[in-house]
Amino acid sequence: MDAEIAAILNQEGFVAARGCAFKGENVRLLRTRWGIPTVKINGVDKNPMRWPDGSFSIQGAAAELGVTPQTVFDYLARGMLAGRQLTKGQPWQIELSDEQISQLRNRVQHTKRSKEEAS
Repeated sequence: MDAEIAAILNQEGFVAARGCAFKGENVRLLRTRWGIPTVKINGVDKNPMRWPDGSFSIQGAAAELGVTPQTVFDYLARGMLAGRQLTKGQPWQIELSDEQISQLRNRVQHTKRSKEEAS
């Protein structure tokens, strides 16, 4: 969304500092500086477990996999899950196939078992 705003500003002839073209990051920094919120893809509503396109929210992926939302963020950071945000601050949309769900659930069960046996 910030990139789209930057493109419109550039088309209309506006320039950022030092005469440079606007980038999405410039718009995000300006929004943050002036307290202008992003428009969430679902308005002001709570994030659903699944989005209309079939992708999962962070909460939905966590529930489906039997892990915490923080673990889902960890999986995204490690590249174990594929997800996207329209821009920083927007809700995540995570693609999960049935095969991925099965593999990650097995991984979680195996990890839980190992911790229980160690204690």
